[in-house]
Amino acid sequence: MADLNATSSKRPSRLRPYPKYKDSGVEWLGEIPAHWPVHQFKRICRLPYGDSLSSDARVAGIVPVMGSNGRVGSHTEANTEAPCIVIGRKGSFGKLNYSIEPTFAIDTTFFVDHRFTSAHIRWLFFLLNSLHLDHMTKDSAVPGLGREDVYGLLVPIPSPAEQYAIADFLDTETDKVDELIAKQERLIDLLREERTALISRAVTGGLGVDVPMKDSGIEWLGEIPAHWEAQRVKWVARMESGHTPNKKVDAYWTDGDIPWVSLNDTRQLKQQDHIHDTAYYTNQLGLENSSARLLPPRAVILSRDATIGLAAITERSMAVSQHFIAWICNETVLPEYLLRVFDAMQGELVRLTMGATLRTIGMPDVGALTTPIPPVPEQERIVAFVRRETAAIDGLITKAQQAIERLEEFRTALISAAVTGQIDVREIAA
Repeated sequence: MADLNATSSKRPSRLRPYPKYKDSGVEWLGEIPAHWPVHQFKRICRLPYGDSLSSDARVAGIVPVMGSNGRVGSHTEANTEAPCIVIGRKGSFGKLNYSIEPTFAIDTTFFVDHRFTSAHIRWLFFLLNSLHLDHMTKDSAVPGLGREDVYGLLVPIPSPAEQYAIADFLDTETDKVDELIAKQERLIDLLREERTALISRAVTGGLGVDVPMKDSGIEWLGEIPAHWEAQRVKWVARMESGHTPNKKVDAYWTDGDIPWVSLNDTRQLKQQDHIHDTAYYTNQLGLENSSARLLPPRAVILSRDATIGLAAITERSMAVSQHFIAWICNETVLPEYLLRVFDAMQGELVRLTMGATLRTIGMPDVGALTTPIPPVPEQERIVAFVRRETAAIDGLITKAQQAIERLEEFRTALISAAVTGQIDVREIAA
């Protein structure tokens, strides 16, 4: 009952525990309602594999292909029935997606529909959420979720009627939480738009009033102060592309002492202007056997795949994956100023990826990226101005992000409390 007590101040007073409990005999479960049995997960569910779909098997407009993070393409035949739970197996291991689409194909993940479980499918989805499958990874270069490990989990099994009640209750309550989260996310989007607009005005127009302007010749830049120049980034900063040392060779990753920036650092890059630490470290042997290069401190890195346009300044020597471009600035441009230019360039970066099946900025487009170049003293003033003016906006964004984290924690605790029987929702659902 520890989790219930920990969240009791947040839960509505109408939520009550069951009348009688027993020891489940399972450490993570603790006590459960006295009439609930405990069985291995395989007693109630099978996890079939999806098909590995080759590129020539995908046909637009037939049936969608669903991965653990949503739709990823299309295929000629469906292998599921609705509703269906999709469970990430490799890369996005343990991540869950619930779909009510009538038919779709599953690609290289686990999935469950009504044919493979004796349980209420929506209750099963919430149960799987509470099992933290993303923590059940195999230690390897490419982490994965083992099906037999999931099958062996001991889980509480309420009656079918209680499964329906729990699912109905959680659908209602999590919808409320999700709505609050969506409001905070919309606020963050608006604040980020305001932040980008402020930065864009400063780095493309300067801080002066009534300054003579000229056409930059670059569509996204428009007019810039007449005494500025517009140059390709590669002319004022040496461009370096990244690479990934072979993940199957443990020797390239053992005792790693070289930070290696990858898409696993996306969350950090969204929140910080500088990067000091990374999710993965390689070593000198890994660099020597790949095209990855050791970059000096104060290189400006920019993501060109997946989440486009994330930028930061390295605080120490690092390497980057092929999903990033790095620039080592010369004496005509400050890294902090170039970083702000990339902030202002977000719309242009998105435009360069439009229409692509896999979002990426091609190297020819990377080489053509253009930046305004004010005199260095003016760059310094612009950087100081932006730092000062965005501080308040960043504070509001941080508060909204913290609110989302608290709501997500409450959502997780509520699901756990319901599916483990810490709260009795039968009367509420009825």
